[in-house]
Parts: sequence; structure tokens; C-alpha cells
Amino acid sequence: MMKAIWNNQIVAESADTILIENNHYFPPESIHSEYFKDSDTSTSCHWKGTAEYKTLVVDGAVNEDAAWYYPEPSALAKGIKDYFAFWKGVKIEE
Repeated sequence: MMKAIWNNQIVAESADTILIENNHYFPPESIHSEYFKDSDTSTSCHWKGTAEYKTLVVDGAVNEDAAWYYPEPSALAKGIKDYFAFWKGVKIEE
């Protein structure tokens, strides 16, 4: 079971993550959505498509754009549609 932890809180956990480019992508049903807030940020990946971001808010602490996902991934990345990956201090642990 993989866990995404930030500010001493598990924000996602799943036994079915997908590992791509050293990032664990968590299925959409595995995130604890109460910690995820919408963000206007997006970036483009040459092979996965356009990533959208979410900001984490845990116990009043804010981590801007700490999670990303691909709502409309390219054909090459269709297996991670709506899966979430993390950075900016979010720990991924078993």
C-alpha cells in the first residue's frame, strides 16, 4: 500500500499506483478529496499532455500546486487519466 503524506496527514493511499518517471500516480478514488483544492495552474508534457494541479490544505497549512493529474491525457498516457502524482514535500511511503 502506497501512501502520500503531507503535514502528517495521509492525503492519498492505494495498492494500485502506477509508477511513471519515478512518480507514483494514485487512482482518483484513492485521494482524500477534502484536502484537495482547485488551482488555475496547468503545465504541458510532451508525451502525457496537459497537467492540471490541485493545492493541498491540511490543518490550515497550504501547499500550492502540490498535486497534479491529467484530465485529458494523450493516447500514450491514457492509463493515468485522472490519477494524481505529488511533489513539493509530499512524502510517498509504503
